[in-house]
Amino acid sequence: MDINPEWSYKELAAQSAKAKALKGQEETSEQSKQVQHMSELQFKTSHGLLVAFLLWICFLHTCGIYFFTKGFLLTRLVLDHKSRCDAPPIELPGGHSFGLPSKGCWHSKTFDKAVVIIIDALRYDFTVPFGAGDEEGPLHFHNALSILHESASQRPSNAFLLPFIADPPTATLQRLKGLMTGTLPTFVDLGSNFAGTAIEEDNLVAQLRDAGKNIVQLGDDTWTSLFPGYFDPDFTRSYDSFNVWDLHTVDNGVTEHLFPLLHPSNSSKWDVIIGHYLGVDHAGHRYGPNHPAMTAKLQQMDGVVRQLIDSVDESTVLVVLGDHGMDAKGDHGGESDDEIQAALWMFSKKPLFGRTSPTYQSPPKTAKEGPIRQIDLVPTLALLLGIPIPFNNLGAPIEEAFIGASGDNWQNLALASYLTGAQIKRYQKEYALARGLDPEATSFPQSLWGAAKEKWARAVRHSNKPSDFGWKDAFSQSSSYQKETLGICRGLWASFDLVSMVEGLLVLLGGIAVIVCSSRGFKGDVTELIPLLLRRILIGTLSGVVVGGVVRLTYPAGVTQLDACLLGSVVGGLFGFGSAALVARKRITSPLPNNPWGWLAVFFTISQSVGFASNSYTIWEDTILLFFLSSFGFAAIISSLRQREFNNKVLGTYQSIVFVFLARLASLSRLCREEQMPFCRSTYYASASSSTSAPWQLLVPFATSILLPNIIKSYYKGTRSYEGSSVFWIGFAFRTGLLLSAVYWLLDAADDGDWLPISKDVLKSSRVYIAQTVLAIALAAGGTTFAWAKPCLSIVMTEKAHLKRSGDEKATDPGAGQSVTILGYANVHGSRYFLLVVNFLLAIILLQKPMGGGAIGILGWQILCLLEIIDCNDLSESAIGPVVLGLLGAFHFFKTGHQATLSAIQWESAFIPMRSIQYPWSPLLIVGNTFGAQILAAVAAPLVALWKQPPKKRGLLGAVAVAATTHMLHHAVISVSTTMWAYWLRRHLMLYRIFSPRFMTAAAVLLVVDLVVMVLAIGGVRWSMLSVAEIFGFFEDL
Repeated sequence: MDINPEWSYKELAAQSAKAKALKGQEETSEQSKQVQHMSELQFKTSHGLLVAFLLWICFLHTCGIYFFTKGFLLTRLVLDHKSRCDAPPIELPGGHSFGLPSKGCWHSKTFDKAVVIIIDALRYDFTVPFGAGDEEGPLHFHNALSILHESASQRPSNAFLLPFIADPPTATLQRLKGLMTGTLPTFVDLGSNFAGTAIEEDNLVAQLRDAGKNIVQLGDDTWTSLFPGYFDPDFTRSYDSFNVWDLHTVDNGVTEHLFPLLHPSNSSKWDVIIGHYLGVDHAGHRYGPNHPAMTAKLQQMDGVVRQLIDSVDESTVLVVLGDHGMDAKGDHGGESDDEIQAALWMFSKKPLFGRTSPTYQSPPKTAKEGPIRQIDLVPTLALLLGIPIPFNNLGAPIEEAFIGASGDNWQNLALASYLTGAQIKRYQKEYALARGLDPEATSFPQSLWGAAKEKWARAVRHSNKPSDFGWKDAFSQSSSYQKETLGICRGLWASFDLVSMVEGLLVLLGGIAVIVCSSRGFKGDVTELIPLLLRRILIGTLSGVVVGGVVRLTYPAGVTQLDACLLGSVVGGLFGFGSAALVARKRITSPLPNNPWGWLAVFFTISQSVGFASNSYTIWEDTILLFFLSSFGFAAIISSLRQREFNNKVLGTYQSIVFVFLARLASLSRLCREEQMPFCRSTYYASASSSTSAPWQLLVPFATSILLPNIIKSYYKGTRSYEGSSVFWIGFAFRTGLLLSAVYWLLDAADDGDWLPISKDVLKSSRVYIAQTVLAIALAAGGTTFAWAKPCLSIVMTEKAHLKRSGDEKATDPGAGQSVTILGYANVHGSRYFLLVVNFLLAIILLQKPMGGGAIGILGWQILCLLEIIDCNDLSESAIGPVVLGLLGAFHFFKTGHQATLSAIQWESAFIPMRSIQYPWSPLLIVGNTFGAQILAAVAAPLVALWKQPPKKRGLLGAVAVAATTHMLHHAVISVSTTMWAYWLRRHLMLYRIFSPRFMTAAAVLLVVDLVVMVLAIGGVRWSMLSVAEIFGFFEDL
């Protein structure tokens, strides 16, 4: 066969060239894969180091708050001393045989048994008939519990009713401690047991047990936590106290077990019964005091008390009291008049009680007249039952219980007062010794006690004379000593550890310096410096721990090992950061802004921080935040109108107007605090005295479910990003979750108003299932979707003749006649990451009341407006975006029915998806309800850097780090400012009413934001950027 040499050569050459080309493509592809693999590894490493760096910043904040709080919150040393029956504080007069509980240890006992009924949150005006005070009109709680006032008025020798003033904080646990120990509440009790809440100091329950009394407890399970092992296990019945949605289980349980015990056949099975009803408190939390449900609960309690009067015998004292009151919304925890003004009623079938003056024959009309302190119950019950007064007691005996039916037994009253004063004197002496206090500090009370002893001795010497003047004088002098000692103890326990407070402040200021430097003080990509920073920080931290431990061993006085190591680690870490900054000093630049927007961010932060020095500013903070947000909106309008590109001018102006309008719309939802009255009108609930939503407010969640998904969809469509998983997630799953949330609150209102002929148990079960479904959509399904979904893109094949491309698309040329268009290319990072915001938006809306859910929906819309404003005005690198997000979070904190007060916490949110308390979910639900706005703003912080950015933008992770840390910086400055003002104003009259709650709120917000940014925001950025990189690859320089 003939072969053409020329043809053969050409064929071989062509095949050879083709082979070389294929080999080159394979080598290029392999090199590209290696580059992408290295880029991915570099990204993951940089991301992990960034999280570690943020964790260290969170550690700084935690340590600073810990040290300041340790010195700021009042402390009291708990003495282990116990009063003994055979060791009275004075020599008893009249040949009384002490040491015999059967007759009375220090005082002849009046009663053998006691039934103590606590009606939780029984406010004094609940017991006073309408017309007795200055009320404008009858409310639902009037005349519902009439037996207390009726019996005290008609049978004054058998009963008396008095205002019973609680010491704040008005939380049940703190109040029960005071009611049983007779001590003042402090935030921290320094005792031997730090592991639990059990009361270790001397108390009434312990004294009753030591006297051989059999004690039965019914109701609130807080008692069994405070006094474990003290109650008869055969008859005690405890119930969960935290489920504020349940008005009846506890009350019905107490009543069911109480009255069988009072039957004469069971009289030998108990000596003291403590029954704690919770229905009134729960009705207040759920509905507010001015609601028919409150009327029903008070009427139920009226029936219980009437039945108790008939059931007890002459040897039993019956006590009915409230541990605290409630504010106009039914909440408590603070120190407003309504929260501290409880009621005390005592009854005896024997005519033993009296009045020291005819003026007090009838119960006081208001709680301002003739009040007694709650700690006064301790010595009163102890002496009436013949047991020793608890060692740490500071209360005084109640006059009506000892003056006698005729009101002239001054000797008995003087003896009770003198015994109580002598025990207080003994406690005062031991406390001073334990604390190493100067005896001169209590010289004035010492002189008063000397005068009291003299008056007592004089009265005893003239006891055979008919005149009562000597006993009155002895009682008056002893009472003066007790009042002065109480004031001295308040002063001693209001002492602050200034050294610890200053340490905390310095640590927090060091944290601010670190964030300022890392977010605004370095040139270029900050993630490039994090390996150096972390290495130096780790070395400094470990060195500081060692040095702190050595210093503690060398100078052990006054500092614990833990505190020394913590402080050493913080100082060492800060020195390590400083040394790393010196090494990288060529990268250091001025953190001061270089444009008006940056200075506006500084102005917002600094002016807000300075304002917290004023109680008026703190009270009206929500209004001032509205002014700041409106100011930003108007500045954005002016800036947008000056943009050169027409699209940016129109879109920026429109979004700025919408932003201002939404801020004004959200301001219509408000919950007024007591100090704002009468210049504020609450709209968050049906009325100022209600904790339920008005019927028209139920339309808000339904409107949100219709409008919000369409609004988010419109922003996605603006960048052609409403593609891929966003279509299903926003258009169906998110809308379905919002609709279910609206149904939940509709069923809740139906349950509150008894609108449906369905049992409450069925309604509650239905609501729980619906709430669990919504949270499953938002967090379980939503989290999975966010983690594994592809970017919100779509590829369209277009004929070249018909190709018409916008900036939101990218076209490629696969062939001669077609072009491939990628929809959503322009905002691939922003649209992908915003799915995480949508998930938390749904979860947080569920946890809010109807008006709060609407406010959170507005917040989500305002976040999108802000992102468009930032893009149109080219502000992605400015501090204004993260700072305005911080302002939005704070503003909507107030718009969701919260205030910087303990009583504003919506505890019932813990039961939205559950029937009972479950840890850690219940606390997390309360955090989500309380700080939902700040959480959502923190989750959105990375979007400042991600919104409308190309897929392979250089240094994008560093830009995200700058935006996130700037957001943290804003909250850190706010927290430090409230901390500084709490320190400076620590003797201010409004410290514990205004400045301290604001400090604690800011500290909690800072820690929540730190954790959300570190775990959710930066963690979400990892998933989002990896998802985008799977399509477009990594840029070599991240």
